[in-house]
Amino acid sequence: MMKIDPRTIRTKEMLKRAVFELLEEGVMLSQLSVQKVTKQATLNRTTFYLHYEDINHLMDDLTKEIFNEVTEKITDLNHIHLLNEKEHLVELLNYLASQKHALRLLFQFEQFEKVLFQLMKQLIDTRRLNSDRVSSKSLVDSHIKAASLVGVISWWLKDGGYLNASYIADQIYLLYRT
Repeated sequence: MMKIDPRTIRTKEMLKRAVFELLEEGVMLSQLSVQKVTKQATLNRTTFYLHYEDINHLMDDLTKEIFNEVTEKITDLNHIHLLNEKEHLVELLNYLASQKHALRLLFQFEQFEKVLFQLMKQLIDTRRLNSDRVSSKSLVDSHIKAASLVGVISWWLKDGGYLNASYIADQIYLLYRT
């Protein structure tokens, strides 16, 4: 594998960080421009164009990177058998909370919720297959569970960030236990 110049990595990280800062300041995704991003990153436009064709190329690169990280984390959780369901959920929520700025960006793309739904459904189905206890309560359709999880996570990351992951996990856990 070819080694990437550390300056390239650093420059791309500066540009990506600038996108998140602008979004946090309230700039709409549709209002992002090369000029705004480079100004925020304290880089010039020539430097930007050394790495990206246009703002859409940067956004594509950024969303793919975030999406791959989220997918990898959720997939990794499928292979952790030492945690109980609640610990599993807290770990997932803590990870998502640590990535909330990036996820807020992804939630602006309709396709992301669909993919997150599929990942959650896969996680639920895998947990069910690995469980040695199956009761009538746990037979709630995985589609319904996945949809409600995505809804709660979306709300929590957008509006309920003041609540910690453990509290949200408790509430989700109670939802499925009653």
